[in-house]
Amino acid sequence: MTEPAGLRARKKARTHDVIAEVAISLFLARGFDHVSVTDIAAAAEISKPTLFRYFPTKEDLVLHRFADHQGEAARIVRGRPAGVPPVTALHRHFRAGLDCYDPVTGLNDHPGVVAFHRLVFTTPSLAGRLTQYMLDDEESLAGALGPGIEARLLAAQVLAVQRVLARANWHKIAGGRTARDVRPEAAADADLAFAQLRSGTSETS
Repeated sequence: MTEPAGLRARKKARTHDVIAEVAISLFLARGFDHVSVTDIAAAAEISKPTLFRYFPTKEDLVLHRFADHQGEAARIVRGRPAGVPPVTALHRHFRAGLDCYDPVTGLNDHPGVVAFHRLVFTTPSLAGRLTQYMLDDEESLAGALGPGIEARLLAAQVLAVQRVLARANWHKIAGGRTARDVRPEAAADADLAFAQLRSGTSETS
C-alpha cells in the first residue's frame, strides 16, 4: 500500500531535521573538522548515501539553517508596498528582525545560537560556503532592484551592511552581554548604516 504524499513529506522532513541536529551536536562538541560524514551517518543511524540525499555536502549540514533566509532581501524588495523605496523596505525588515531577536541579525543570546554562530564564523570552510550563499543572495537582490551596475552595487552594499551589523551584534553577545542590553545599540547601528546607504542612492521606488 502506497503512503500518502503528505505522510512521505513529513517523514522526509523529520529525517532531514534529525540528521541536521545530530550533525550540529557533534560539530559543537568536537569541532567541524574533527567530525566525519561517516560519524554523522552512524550517529543518525542512516547510511552515507542516505545522508547525501538530504545534504549534498558536509557544510550543508550546518548552513541549511540559513536556507530559509536565502533570497529574503529580494523578496522584501519585490513585495514592498507601493511608494516605499527598496532601502527603506530593507531597513524596516532588518529592524523588525532586531525586534524579535531573529538569529540572522546576530541579536540572539540563546547559548545554542551563540555557539552555532561561533562554529560558522570560526570554521574557514563554513565561512567560505556562507560567502557563496551571500553571493547568490546578492545576485537575486540585484535582479529585484533592476538592471545595470547601480543595482548590482546597491545589492552588494546592502548585504555587506547586513553582514557587518550581524557580526557586530554577535561579537558583543559572544563577549558576555545580553541581547536585550545590546538591542538599543544594534538598532542605532542599523539606523546609521541604512541612512548612509540611503544617502548614496536616489531612494526612488
